[in-house]
Amino acid sequence: MKNVKIVDTGVMHYGEALEKQRSYFEQIATNDGEICGVLMLVEHPHVYTLGKSGDAHNLLINADFLKQINAEYHKTDRGGDITYHGYGQLVGYPILNLERLGISLRVYIELLEQAIINTVAELGIQSGRVEGATGVWVEGDIAHKARKIAAIGVRASRQVTMHGFALNVSTDLNYFSYINPCGMADKGVTSTLKECGEESMERVKELFCKNFSTLFNVNTIK
Repeated sequence: MKNVKIVDTGVMHYGEALEKQRSYFEQIATNDGEICGVLMLVEHPHVYTLGKSGDAHNLLINADFLKQINAEYHKTDRGGDITYHGYGQLVGYPILNLERLGISLRVYIELLEQAIINTVAELGIQSGRVEGATGVWVEGDIAHKARKIAAIGVRASRQVTMHGFALNVSTDLNYFSYINPCGMADKGVTSTLKECGEESMERVKELFCKNFSTLFNVNTIK
């Protein structure tokens, strides 16, 4: 069974976390050692990030208002459109060697989604996928009730992944009102706190790491 190292950074600015990702990426892409990946777990101060194929018009506020709400804005090279990261949100950056794990990028994304689905299920939240959209949704099959609990945006190069997911735990959901989340103006967002009262970041991290380890068939080490 392959090993994946868990790196829990706590609160870290987006730009600093991106540099750490890139450093781990180079290590994983060039190293045939005992670990086949790193899973970074992070909380970011308020920041909006735009994917490489995203539409900047989905950010609904200007630079002055960004300053007023103490938020940053970054264009990035992941897939997907615009999303928000902030306090009370579990952001995970799996930097994994897919070739060594023996899975495709499509399977990787499906497993990542399933790890989140299984995690929130243990909290009593029923969730799933929405056809034509990435991420994890609550009541995703009901158009006027569909709300996203986790966003996913990834990139892979040289068979190694970057970026990842953002699962809302006790996130201030008001910050999503300043964007069209993931480019979708007609769907809402939610959190574990809103759905079931769960606000413990540590519990959610523990559950996610367990489900990640099971689904990807890896040992998680610290």
